[in-house]
Amino acid sequence: MSDLNRIARPAPGATSRSTSRATSRPTPRAVRALAAAGLIAACASLPAQGQTQALPDSVSPALAQETRAIAGDLLNQLGGKLKAALSTDGPIAAVSVCKEVAPAIAKDLSARHGAQVTRVGTRVRNPAMGVPNAWQKAALADFDARMAQGEKAADLEHWSVADGANGKPELRYAKAIAVQPMCLSCHGGKDDIPAPLAEKIRLEYPDDQATGYSVGKLRGAVVVTRPLPAQ
Repeated sequence: MSDLNRIARPAPGATSRSTSRATSRPTPRAVRALAAAGLIAACASLPAQGQTQALPDSVSPALAQETRAIAGDLLNQLGGKLKAALSTDGPIAAVSVCKEVAPAIAKDLSARHGAQVTRVGTRVRNPAMGVPNAWQKAALADFDARMAQGEKAADLEHWSVADGANGKPELRYAKAIAVQPMCLSCHGGKDDIPAPLAEKIRLEYPDDQATGYSVGKLRGAVVVTRPLPAQ
């Protein structure tokens, strides 16, 4: 029997005190750590290598992996900041991280890679980086339709090539993000969001629309727009 499957039994003669210690409730810090771990796992999942959408002819596998890595970098950096905030101060502190830190990370990655990197939502919370444009709305609609057909959000990507505002071809990439159980504390219905947290969200985002979600629904996407290298 493996350690993972072995059920701990009290030793003969063990006192009720030892039993109660084993079944005591986790501390608030432990709860925040578990919430952080769940949130990071939910946010930082990258697509499987066998993506369901074929790459455009002008996009090489190497360019695709590099673009995925940029999106993953945003998720991982933001995940680390959220984990730190959740572990020390709880979800209320994480609201400020999403508002202030996420755009800063996206701006840094955009400058570093000569790209436009951001997150967009099916419902907008942060107008500074959450409003999808026309092609991003189309990508979100495609994700929603594919999820309705049973595809997993973790595998969903959008790839396209089109002329940008400067008339030159650009690569457009989106990676779907689905709602996980841990997301409901900030994005669920009224019964899911504690009153102090709801008040914090209201103060930070007076025009917030990003509530009322349920587990498994499409929350939004990480998107990367970058110039297509010359062939």
